[in-house]
Amino acid sequence: MATYHVGAAEPGTDTSLGIPRRYAWIVFALTFGLLISDYMSRQVLNAVFPLLKQEWQLSDSQLGLLSGIVALMVGLLTFPLSLLADRFGRVKSLTFMAVMWSLATLGCALAEDYQQMFIARFMVGVGEAAYGSVGIAVVVSVFPREMRATLAGSFMAGGMFGSVLGMALGGVMAQHLGWRWAFAGMAFFGLVLALLYPLIVREARIAPKRLAETMDKAALKAMRPLRTLYNSRSVISAYIGSGLQLFVGGTVIVWFPSYLNRYYAMSTDKAGAVAAIIVLCSGVGIILCGMLCDRLGRSRPDRKISLAIAYCLGSCVLLSIAFALPPGLPQLVLICLGMMIAAGTNGPSSAMVANLTHYTVHGTAFATLTLSNNLLGLATGPLITGKVSDVIGLQSAFQLVPLISIAAAAVFFYAKRHYHPDMARLKHGETAQAPVQPVLEEARS
Repeated sequence: MATYHVGAAEPGTDTSLGIPRRYAWIVFALTFGLLISDYMSRQVLNAVFPLLKQEWQLSDSQLGLLSGIVALMVGLLTFPLSLLADRFGRVKSLTFMAVMWSLATLGCALAEDYQQMFIARFMVGVGEAAYGSVGIAVVVSVFPREMRATLAGSFMAGGMFGSVLGMALGGVMAQHLGWRWAFAGMAFFGLVLALLYPLIVREARIAPKRLAETMDKAALKAMRPLRTLYNSRSVISAYIGSGLQLFVGGTVIVWFPSYLNRYYAMSTDKAGAVAAIIVLCSGVGIILCGMLCDRLGRSRPDRKISLAIAYCLGSCVLLSIAFALPPGLPQLVLICLGMMIAAGTNGPSSAMVANLTHYTVHGTAFATLTLSNNLLGLATGPLITGKVSDVIGLQSAFQLVPLISIAAAAVFFYAKRHYHPDMARLKHGETAQAPVQPVLEEARS
């Protein structure tokens, strides 16, 4: 059976020591499936926004808070929970998280008023808090480094596919069975996968732990891996740029079913289906953008950052034109194209974080990325857009959202200027103040 090869156990190198190819893909499939469940439970709410608004007489700000509280809790808790998962076991942690968010989603189905729904959504956020960061750490640990942008993009696309299923299936179930059954269906799916996951994915076969056991502990301590989370300008820029860009993509995903309901006069199920197509385009775009980054970045690692800048500016142009148009097919086509590249920064930013941090803290590193994604994008985007919508309308609010991509592009441009020196410092174990010119040319190769 073919296996992936790993080089020296140093920051930025492969961690796929002795992992069979077949097992690596099984780990990816199951972890990917749970991520789909994660986002199905999170985004099913968007499909039933019109029903909740009518039944409980809610404002757009209240609806936005129900969505934003999940992302907010993910942002606040992802770092400490990921740190615990790196320390005490990623597989056990992922299983516990999946059980928690599934039970909380079932609680949403049983909610009798807005307050109970808010508490249930709060608990969904607690359960989902560290899944994305710990899950992607598991995935990158069993595959070679040169596949990181593709794997990270493909894995994060699971969020888009889960959003598609959550909104599409949720809209259909809500239309025919009631909104409570929409939540219940997502909960049962998550519980089944959560029970299956630890039976197949074993902690002892996760690469970072295997490598850590063979590495000299004194040398590992001397490296001070946690410092790699924040001691370079390019990794901090990756956090910020990714978060700002997700303000755009996350906001469109959350509010688009409501946009279709209000401006296209679509029913809940039809709006959910059309919005799901838009999100599906975004998911496909993440994968294709990640593959392009890996292909073009093999000889020039900084090209992935150039592509991230292009994704930001391209999505800004397409979505700005789209929301300036009146409702109709041309608008929907441009929104599809804009969303295909709007989330394209997921792959390159995740690869940057993996390359610039030590493998033993990859779960915590991706947690830091998730923290930025949620606090700067997924939590604030829907909430701020909801408040702006209450004042000037959802159509006008959507016209302002794409402009955030310009700020994201500027941050990635700053990261590009410092990427090679930061990689050189990491490779040679130097501090941020140490001279790097002697090794800069080596890092560029």
